[in-house]
Amino acid sequence: MGISIFNIGISGMNAAQAGLITAGHNITNAATPGYSREEVVQTTNVAQATGAGFFGQGVAVKTVRRLYSDALSGQLTSAQAQGGQIDAYNAQIKQLSNMFGDPSAGLAPAVSAFFGGLADLASHPESVPSRQALLSSAGTLTARFRDLDLQMSQMRSNINSEITTSITSINGFAQQIAYLNQQIVTAEGGSAQQQTANDLRDQRDALVASLNKEVRGFVIKEDSGAYDIFIGNGQPIVLGNQVFGLSATPSAEDPQRVMVGYSNGASISALAESSLQGGTLGGLLSFRRESLDSAQNALGRVAVGMTQSLNAQHALGQDLNGVMGGDLFSVDGPAVVPSSNNTGSAAISATVQDVSALTTSDYLLQYKGQVAGSEDFLLTRLSDGRTTSASFASATGYPHSLQVDGLSVTLSAGAVVNDRWTIEPTRFAASSIRLALSDTAAIAAAAPIRTAAALTNSSRATISAGAVTSVVDLPLAATVTLTFNAAAGQFAVSGAVPPVSPITYSAGSPIGFNGLSFSITGTPSNGDSFTISRNTGGSADNRNALALGLLQTTNTLSRNAAIVGATATASFNGAYSEMVSQIGNTARQTEVMAAAQANVIVQAKQAVQSLSGVNLDEEAANLLRFQQAYQASGKMMQIASSLFQSVLDLAK
Repeated sequence: MGISIFNIGISGMNAAQAGLITAGHNITNAATPGYSREEVVQTTNVAQATGAGFFGQGVAVKTVRRLYSDALSGQLTSAQAQGGQIDAYNAQIKQLSNMFGDPSAGLAPAVSAFFGGLADLASHPESVPSRQALLSSAGTLTARFRDLDLQMSQMRSNINSEITTSITSINGFAQQIAYLNQQIVTAEGGSAQQQTANDLRDQRDALVASLNKEVRGFVIKEDSGAYDIFIGNGQPIVLGNQVFGLSATPSAEDPQRVMVGYSNGASISALAESSLQGGTLGGLLSFRRESLDSAQNALGRVAVGMTQSLNAQHALGQDLNGVMGGDLFSVDGPAVVPSSNNTGSAAISATVQDVSALTTSDYLLQYKGQVAGSEDFLLTRLSDGRTTSASFASATGYPHSLQVDGLSVTLSAGAVVNDRWTIEPTRFAASSIRLALSDTAAIAAAAPIRTAAALTNSSRATISAGAVTSVVDLPLAATVTLTFNAAAGQFAVSGAVPPVSPITYSAGSPIGFNGLSFSITGTPSNGDSFTISRNTGGSADNRNALALGLLQTTNTLSRNAAIVGATATASFNGAYSEMVSQIGNTARQTEVMAAAQANVIVQAKQAVQSLSGVNLDEEAANLLRFQQAYQASGKMMQIASSLFQSVLDLAK
């Protein structure tokens, strides 16, 4: 009996010692990130059967259990992954919003100054200082375009760097997780009782949490205790102790765009951006795809629209030298980037055919091959995935043109199946816009025609100042004369090149031919005549300057090409304001989402801590409890020793 009491005391001391060790371990790791509280799980030893009943044989330590919940930790990891994405997106969109929202540094002040210069020129068309001021404001406007585009290009470069850094971190976490997988399998497999390696598991779970702050990773648990981790559309980056690394690789379609490459053996393939969600990496990719690309394209569209509209109107005017107006601005056309994986020799080009129908999207052109005697190309609008098929009979031959969204794409021979080209209609427009003239006398503020009613007319009918709509038949080869035939109710036209048939008169109705536009009002008498001649002394003429100024509020952009008869719905200012508003709204939304997600993360952390966190007060109480248990077990051993000594004394 004494030996049994002694053994019970020993088991109690061992159990109390295990409790003291575990409590001390908890206390010292209370501030260790990712640490999960542990507790000793005790069980009674098998009782000894006697005629008087079953006598207990003390206690045994079954295991040291980690207080951990897969469900709670999974919720926290998911919340942190989502929070990382929102925070990364929010940090970038704030920069973009501040860039365009600044009332002094945005584009709007430069646009206003330029059109203010046009208004001043219209008031003083012969003034050299007014003309010089206009050129100065035009130069400032183009510089502002380039500066804003440069800032976005720098953001794009920074994002490339941050993507590379994030990929390096992901690879590092994957390597460490794979190493811990091996350590855990070895440690737990070598335990005869299949005990869990709690501290190693804590370290691995902390690494999984850190990985999810970079990109969302999905964990599959193996029976051996190892983790398999997958990202994107199911690509594994950790399988047991194997690692499949990611790499920062240039896009095949756009060398300036860093993509996430996935290494599987000897080959590296780029992962679809939209498949990589969560974490810093997901936030950077989604910001670039959803906001930065469209903002840079939108700014470029304003640059293209303003350039083409102003140039077209300026070409209808006449400068101080009596010469038809040239270009005010110059801007690069659409960029076509062939994929680095192309094996064919086709050269694809694109031009802006209708600036009003341009979108803010890029496009992907792919050659599908010959299908039933036809050449089959597919054009995809990347912003919404809308596709346009371009199929034409092979016998027709090349080149072939495809019109979509204001673009004319010329397809040439030599393509091989699956060859691809990225078409960027406006991506580089803002960076390339320049002032095309420097001579103040070359500003075409005047109209190239003059109208007049003959002094011999017997009626009071009048003719408007007139304007031009096309320069094809200008300058006028001779004075054009309209003579009224009262009996026929028509004007006979002489001097027009090419000749013009008699025009039926309707008071005040527009009259147009050979690129000329005017109207006659009143009731002309038979034989009354009106003339349209070259403007040979138009230094004080402001008609074209006024027409240029009207373009500030004229809708010249955002025409839906898919709707027959649709008209432009936005001016330069309107399109720019829409872009700024969209960026600002997105910035506000992400800020609200970031704050809300931060609260979700706090709540998830609290839920995890309520189970896995170390409570120092509780552990202090456990220390006292285990200390007393240890002392009591020692007292039991002392009693057992005393009893055994009494038995020995009786035997003497």
